[in-house]
Amino acid sequence: MKNKAFRVARWEFIEKVKTKAFIISLFMLPVIIGVFAVLPGILASKADNQTRNIGIIDQTDSLTLQIATKLDIKYKLPDGRPNYKLIPITDNDTTLEHLKKLATAMILGNEIEGYFILPRDIMTKGNVEYRSENVGNIREQERFSSAIGDVVVEKRLLASGLDAQKIKTLTTKVDVKTIKISSKGEEKESGFLETFFSGYIFIMMLMFLVITSGQMLIRSVVEEKSNRIVEVLLSSCSPMELMTGKVLGLTLLGLTTVSFWILILIGVNFSTPTPFLNVDHLFLLIVYFVLGYLLYAAVFVAVGAPLNTEQEAQQMTSYISLLLVFPIALAIPIMQNPDSLFAKILTLIPIFTPTFMALRLAIQLPEWWEIVLSLVILCGSIVVMMWAAAKIFRIGILLTGKRPSLKEIVHWLTTNA
Repeated sequence: MKNKAFRVARWEFIEKVKTKAFIISLFMLPVIIGVFAVLPGILASKADNQTRNIGIIDQTDSLTLQIATKLDIKYKLPDGRPNYKLIPITDNDTTLEHLKKLATAMILGNEIEGYFILPRDIMTKGNVEYRSENVGNIREQERFSSAIGDVVVEKRLLASGLDAQKIKTLTTKVDVKTIKISSKGEEKESGFLETFFSGYIFIMMLMFLVITSGQMLIRSVVEEKSNRIVEVLLSSCSPMELMTGKVLGLTLLGLTTVSFWILILIGVNFSTPTPFLNVDHLFLLIVYFVLGYLLYAAVFVAVGAPLNTEQEAQQMTSYISLLLVFPIALAIPIMQNPDSLFAKILTLIPIFTPTFMALRLAIQLPEWWEIVLSLVILCGSIVVMMWAAAKIFRIGILLTGKRPSLKEIVHWLTTNA
C-alpha cells in the first residue's frame, strides 16, 4: 500500500510542480503581502511635489497668519518650498453664504483644492468645517487640524494670562517604547506591527495555500471522475491508496511552497532596519502550519469526493476558505487579550487551532498544557477527519450523476460496508 500511495504522491507532485500556475503561486503571496503591507505605507508617506492651495474663511480675522506660519515651518516640499499655501477667501460681501459660494467657485475652477471655515465661536466651541471635492485625504485634514488646534489653544492660553510656550513645553507628549519580555526573561524591543504581522502573515500563508492546494485537490478528483480516469486508477490501487497519495503529494507541494515563502520572509525580515516578523517560536508555528494544512486537506478530500462538476468544486472551496477568514476578523481582540477564556476556547477548536495559536504565539507563549492539549486535539482531529475522508472517498469517488445528500454521507460514515 505504501509503495502505491507514494507512486500516486510522486505523480501528483511532479505533475503540479511543472505547471505555470505553481511557479506563479510561488511568487504571488510574497507579492500580495508586499503590495498590501508595504505599498500603502509608501504611497501614504510619499511627499508632494508641488504646493497645495487651500482656502480659508476666517471669521475671526485673527488666525490665518498664525496657521500659515505653523504649516510653513512644519511641512515643506523636498525642494524647500512650502507644502501648503493658505488663500484667504475675502470679499466686500463678508456674509458666510456669499464667501462659501465664492470658495466653491474657486474649487470648481481648480484655484484651490478645498477650504476651511473658522467660525467666530471657534474659541469656545472649537468647530471647524472642511469642504472639498475630495474629503478622503486624511493626511491633509490631520495636518490642518493639528495646526488649527495648536493656534486656538495658544490663543485661549494667552487670553487667560498664561504663558503658552511654557505650557507647551511642560505638556510635551511622552513616547512609549515597548519591550517584549520572553518566558526566559530576555528583553527585546517589539511593537504592535511586528506582533500583528507575525500572526497575520501566518494566516495569509495558510489561507492562500489551503485555497490553492484545496482547489487543485478537488479539481483533480472531479476531473478524474468526469473523464473516467479514476476507474483506471482504481484498477491499480485501492481508494485508500489513491486518497493517501493525493494528500501526500499535495502536502509535499504545499511544504515546498511554504519553505520558499519562509526563506523569502526571513530574508526580508532580517535585511530591513526594523524587523516586521517575530520568529521566536518559528518551530511551533511550522508544526501548527503543517498540522493545520493536513486537517484542511482531509476536509477537502471529504468534501470533494462526492462532487461531480467544476462549479460545485468552486462553491465548496469558497465555503471552506471562509473558515480561514474568520480569525482575521478577531485578530485585534485576540491580540489585546490572548489569555482570555474566549481566546483559549477558540484555540481548542481544531479548525481554528492553527490560526488562533499563531496569533497567540506572536504575542506571548501560552501555557505548556495549552500547547500540548491543542496539539493532541489537532492530531486527533486529523486522524478522525482522515478516517471520515477515507470512508467518503471510497464510495464517493465512483459516484456520478446526482450529488449525495447529507443523510447518505452520514450513512457512508456509519456503515461498515
